[in-house]
Amino acid sequence: MRVHVFSEQLGTGDNARMSSRIAGALVFFTSAVVLVLEILAGRLLAPYAGVTLETFTAIIGVVLAGIAFGTWFGGRYADLVASPATLVGPVLVLGGALAASTVPLARVLGPSLGTAGITGLIALTAIAILPATAILSATPPIIVKVILEDLGTTGATVGRISALGTAGALVGTFTSGFVLVATLPTSVTILTVALVTAAVGLWLWARHRPQRNVLGVVAVIGLAAGSVLTASVSSPCDVETAYFCASEVPVADNPNASILLLDTLTHAYVNKTDPTDLRFSSIRMFASAIEAMTDGPIDVLHVGGGGFSLPNWVSATRPASTNVVLELDGALVEFVEERFEPAPVEETIVGDARVSVTQVGNDFDVVVGDAFGGLAVPWHLTTAEFLAEVSGVLGDEGFYIMNLIDHGDLAFLRAELATAATVFPHVALATLPERLEVGGNFMLVAAKRPIPGDDIIGAAAALDLGIVVLTGDALDAFVDGAQILTDDFAPVDQLLEASSG
Repeated sequence: MRVHVFSEQLGTGDNARMSSRIAGALVFFTSAVVLVLEILAGRLLAPYAGVTLETFTAIIGVVLAGIAFGTWFGGRYADLVASPATLVGPVLVLGGALAASTVPLARVLGPSLGTAGITGLIALTAIAILPATAILSATPPIIVKVILEDLGTTGATVGRISALGTAGALVGTFTSGFVLVATLPTSVTILTVALVTAAVGLWLWARHRPQRNVLGVVAVIGLAAGSVLTASVSSPCDVETAYFCASEVPVADNPNASILLLDTLTHAYVNKTDPTDLRFSSIRMFASAIEAMTDGPIDVLHVGGGGFSLPNWVSATRPASTNVVLELDGALVEFVEERFEPAPVEETIVGDARVSVTQVGNDFDVVVGDAFGGLAVPWHLTTAEFLAEVSGVLGDEGFYIMNLIDHGDLAFLRAELATAATVFPHVALATLPERLEVGGNFMLVAAKRPIPGDDIIGAAAALDLGIVVLTGDALDAFVDGAQILTDDFAPVDQLLEASSG
């Protein structure tokens, strides 16, 4: 005998009916919205917390917590009302309002919480993202309650709803990562998704005419407030690319110079009228190694373009040289070309350097690794396998110079030096003396020939930079058996976290 449930609760009025197709579409849609918010949260928080493993861990964890709470709450609340179909509209309107609030919440709280360690990062993510994901995740269990009329089909009904939710999540993920991030600013995308969600909710709200509309009224007010705040709280970016929040910051003591700011990081100093003006110590260390180890025109491969300050310097000081730049972010290249007016380079290849480094030839004099910024480290550009690919594009006398940033016990720096030593016969470390104690920028030099440490120190002094260079036994003592980074095991974020902690 089949047992029919909810017949008394659903009744026969128009306000209780929902077709199976509409119900499935709603589950698909809300699951897609949750994943859109999750993917875009990485870009939304990046200007304040950076792009690190910790950032994405916090986002994934908070969103999963929201889904868990939302599905529990939605199912429990659906059991308490006579007509659960009347809940869906107000839930979507409220979810849209909370989604609209994520942008102003992140922008207002990000500067203080984003740099407050893991606790602050989780708090920022929870305040900005958790409410919207939790409310929207209440939809699937409510829908199950609405359409489940026969216990004999429970498995098929729940399985169908689960499959539709997963399919929606997949569409939301792919659409966000491959289309939306590269097409629209994050704030515009989130506000558009929020408005569409609320519009669907208002339609359902009117269609099912819930007797208690307090939740709907609150949601509409919240949506309006969230939309106004999103428009009024300005973006910290001059331009938002698929990877960075990029800004040009004027330099107070030089009207001809600007700073390139990427997310939370000061990335480059560019003097538009004097390319030999190298203010940052990391770039001056690069210049010191090039001056000490090469003569005349050189062929340079730059892993990371940034503000193009080093290619500018090479072109200005070594006429007839060749600069090839590997840059992940094509929109950033366009922004830099428009705002910072760098000297033309022979070729700019847009894409991940791990892929493009094998497509550029094999006779460079110098490879410059400057794709690192603060705690945002592309780990796959630190491994022995990648360094072997770098070695493969160098000529017989070529060398690799890499900018590294580390603090505390310098665990990541030591690991990278140990890794380089497995690929190159000669390795050195250059930095300001005090940084060996307090951390900061370091330059790794890895070469196929002996490294003239004293010459690098002399070239740095000519650029008003007093550095030390560790080689041989001194370097071995500093590295002290640090672990080697490989494609199979490169816990770069953890090493940096241990160092900064």
